[in-house]
Formats: sequence, C-alpha cells, structure tokens
Amino acid sequence: QVQLVESGGGLVQAGGSLRLSCAASGRSFSGYGMGWFRQAPGKERDFVAAIRWTTGIIYYADSENGRFTISRDNAKNTVYLQMNSLKPEDTAVYYCAAGFGATKYINKYNYWGQGTQVTVSS
Repeated sequence: QVQLVESGGGLVQAGGSLRLSCAASGRSFSGYGMGWFRQAPGKERDFVAAIRWTTGIIYYADSENGRFTISRDNAKNTVYLQMNSLKPEDTAVYYCAAGFGATKYINKYNYWGQGTQVTVSS
C-alpha cells in the first residue's frame, strides 16, 4: 500500500522559510514523478513543483520565481520542498503526490498524501 506522509508545515512570518518533507513508502517509485501541489481555501489545487524519481529532472510551476526548490533523497525515500521568502499568498494546504511518468499535470498523479498546512502571516 502506497503511503505519502507530509510534514514540516506550520505558521511562519512573511519572508520566512519552511522545508516540507514527503516520506514515500509501499512500492518502488522508479519511473515515477513526485510532485507538490497546494490548495488555498476556495481555490483549485495547483501544481507547485515535481521531480522525477529516477532521473532527478525537475519541473516548476510557470509562476515560480525561484523561491521554491524541490529535491529528493532516494536513500530515505523522501522528497523535499524548500520554500524561501514566503508570502501570505503562499498560505495553503500543501500536498505530496506520486504518479508514474507524472510531471506538471495533476491528472497524472494517482497517489496523494493527507496534506500539511502552511500559513504565512503578514
């Protein structure tokens, strides 16, 4: 059974940083894309970043301006999202997801974590 468990969310002031972690288990993720999405209240779930488990190829949302960095540790089966210079508009529930061959497109992801809340105060 595939499990994706996010951690690292919390309350931070604007300009601060957080590092989210996603511990993945239950299968081999070779060939999978591992993504981060976020969903603010009343809004759709949006793509943030993704990394291909095997090749390490990285994708970011077009709106991303270098504040976020995705990485992985294959030995720990963990994907990270480093978020710097956080803004109040980054407030959302952040979800980790996995899908075979997945990149930016949400419909390619079929495994999801429970989400972790990130709140950025002004």
